[in-house]
Amino acid sequence: MSRFSYGLPIVLAFRHAARRPFFSGLFILGVALGVAMIVAIDLANRSATRAFALSTAAIFGKATHQIVGGPGGLDERVYTTLRRTLGISGCAPVVEGFGTIDELGGQPMRLFGVDSFAESEFRNYADGQSGGPAQNSVLNSLMTRPNAVLVSASIAERYAKASGDILHLRIGGRLKQMEIAAVWQVADPQRKRTLEGMLIADIATAQEVLGQVGRLSRIDLIIPEGEKGASTLERITALLPPGARIQRPSAQTRTMEQMTEAFRLNLTALSTLALVVGMFLIYNTASFSVVQQRTTLGSLRALGMTRREIFTLILIEAGMLGIVGTVIGLGFGILLGRGTVQLVTQSINDLFFVVTVREIEISPLILVKGTIIGIGTAVLSALIPAYQATQIPPVATLLRSQLEEQTHAMLPKVSGIGVCTLLVGAGLLIPQWHLLLTFTGVIAILIGVAALTPVFTLGLMRLIRSPLSRQGTLGRMAPRDITRSLSRTAIAIAALMVAISVIVGLSLMIGSLRGTVSQWLADLLQADIYVSSPSLANSVATPLEPYVVEKLGTFEGIAKIATARFIDVNAAQKGPIQLTAVSDDIAGEQRHYKETVGDYIETWQALEAGGLILNESMGNRFKLQVGDDVTLLTDRGESRFPVVAVWRDFDARPGALIASPVYRKYWDDTAISSVALFLTPDVNVDSKVAELQAAFAGETELIIASNRARRENALAIFDRTFSITVALQALATIVAFIGGLSALMSLQLERRREIGTLRAIGMTRRQLFGLILLETGLMGGVAGLIAMPTGWVLGAILTYIINLRSYGWAVQMQLQPAPFVEAFIVALVAALLSGIYPAWRMGRIQPADALRQE
Repeated sequence: MSRFSYGLPIVLAFRHAARRPFFSGLFILGVALGVAMIVAIDLANRSATRAFALSTAAIFGKATHQIVGGPGGLDERVYTTLRRTLGISGCAPVVEGFGTIDELGGQPMRLFGVDSFAESEFRNYADGQSGGPAQNSVLNSLMTRPNAVLVSASIAERYAKASGDILHLRIGGRLKQMEIAAVWQVADPQRKRTLEGMLIADIATAQEVLGQVGRLSRIDLIIPEGEKGASTLERITALLPPGARIQRPSAQTRTMEQMTEAFRLNLTALSTLALVVGMFLIYNTASFSVVQQRTTLGSLRALGMTRREIFTLILIEAGMLGIVGTVIGLGFGILLGRGTVQLVTQSINDLFFVVTVREIEISPLILVKGTIIGIGTAVLSALIPAYQATQIPPVATLLRSQLEEQTHAMLPKVSGIGVCTLLVGAGLLIPQWHLLLTFTGVIAILIGVAALTPVFTLGLMRLIRSPLSRQGTLGRMAPRDITRSLSRTAIAIAALMVAISVIVGLSLMIGSLRGTVSQWLADLLQADIYVSSPSLANSVATPLEPYVVEKLGTFEGIAKIATARFIDVNAAQKGPIQLTAVSDDIAGEQRHYKETVGDYIETWQALEAGGLILNESMGNRFKLQVGDDVTLLTDRGESRFPVVAVWRDFDARPGALIASPVYRKYWDDTAISSVALFLTPDVNVDSKVAELQAAFAGETELIIASNRARRENALAIFDRTFSITVALQALATIVAFIGGLSALMSLQLERRREIGTLRAIGMTRRQLFGLILLETGLMGGVAGLIAMPTGWVLGAILTYIINLRSYGWAVQMQLQPAPFVEAFIVALVAALLSGIYPAWRMGRIQPADALRQE
């Protein structure tokens, strides 16, 4: 290092950043937006995952194994046998279900029924040791009061509840009145959070409230390791009924984590994509910082400052601004995460399983990750401009033309890098690798197209130069100015293009998926009216009261009734799947099969003969096709079912259809989850819905919806699931506007002397305004034209590759002109709007001031 050491670069960097607050602010904003999105998504994902982990810790406790049964759970006599016949003390029965309580904010609550005498060995609800006096005393109080529950102190405090207050618990179509027996004060923060989403009740109370008298959800076991434990498991297995099995709690947790892994990864990748868009904004601002300092840097080089010190000066300034942007981004990300966590939680509830999250889990690792990404992105974005500043001789740094000559000379090399990056990105999309690599391929493609933007810009400007020259002097000047300042305009167009292409790609993916889902719903929902119990999530289906189906058959105008039963069963080596037992193929010939044994009639006959129709998610995930067998654990033991078809479905969970008679042959379950009603042609659907709602009012809570309402509800869930994606689209639009404004401001300020000259020789403010808006309009138009095919490619990748690998859905891409037209308009309007302020500012500068050389 020279005699300047590090002190002078730091002082110069600070002074330069302070003298240009507008551009420093844009730099900071670019970093802050990217960091905020990544931190918000990471916090939401971690909070949902952490809530699930804490919930499972509270549910499973010290249990090493558990005995589970089929859809109807376990006969409670299994527990009696374990205690009396085998003499096993380390076992505890559990009954659980989900409901909502209006007095507690209407959020999902887990009703957890336990045996007070056996529970103390497994779970610790109070401070101190398991089985201590405090815990035993409170648990025993549940046995002496009817419909009594325990709630955590944090929940009671939040909703101003106390011991003795009444809560109204909604379980499916039933409303149960519960009394708070005690408010549980827990000092340990982790255990406190595990209890927030739970209502603890005596096991007999839970059986009655959940309609599971005589049945258990599972039996928890504490089995020692070693030969003694293995021998105990063998004795237990020998006495289990055919439909029961032993599993480790970790197996269920691992399966659910695998189900949501792709969902969480998609959100993380989309937030990273937002950061990539922001990187162009940061690079643009950092590049302008170098160009704006060219005179100063040239003077410093002439005075003896080394290239290393110049390089350090620029990186220090980028690092300082990056630190400020990162701090702001971390704070905004935490605030944004509080809203994002609700969207993520709702999506998981809609698609997978119930999880309750009331607050975000702020992890130091996420904050460290955001800090590294924010500062690292800022410094990396400044590397190229910093390197360029060191490669120009001191005298040349004072010449603007030198930079443009260098830019044009580098075009072949930059274009070659762009082509290579495109090929690398395409290569990462082909193999069945991890989704993270697939998303890396998407980002590489975007960067490759961005690197080719200067060449595309030159070509398009040459095409329109002749037509525009006929419009007068301004028409001749605008395309020439854009190509003459390619070092600035190409970056601005690339930044705008990337942001707009992301908008196009996401719009095409969401539109295609929504259109395909809408068509699938129209084909699937053939009945006129559907009746079911209220449910909390896609994975929770409460059976209808037995009398409901009988009563529905007494109404006039109903031509046919079809029933369905939704249950979770276990497939050997594949984990839990959602099985749907149907009494009739209500979709009929409208059901679209990926592959099948024959036409829809032959397929239904094969189903009635004992086969399974798999949904596409299960077929793709487990590589199953027609002719394969699937082993399911039934109440008769393990049974094999042939696959007779794979149908196109949009359920995120692996699932299968089975005929109701076959289901009841293998499972001792006669419950019904939903009913489909087909009306005679002369009956008005809306009138019949109103009649049925009035008939069951006050008896039981039912969802009675028409075909149209059912589709609208399903599409509402779809829209809710993609609400985060829509938010990322909005962010991309904001970044596009800010990026355009940054580029245009820097471009116009660079041209200060040129504009002063034009004003001095007679150009009016109105002509100057028109010239700048024409230039910005051309830049926006070029960005929009390049973004349309790029967005189409991005949409195709998201639709055909990423979506299929994430969820197992095959979606047909639906090309509509609206996304392309809207994207082009956004690019044009963003460019024009971002040119208004620079045009106004340049118009106010006096020619003499603009021409003055300091």
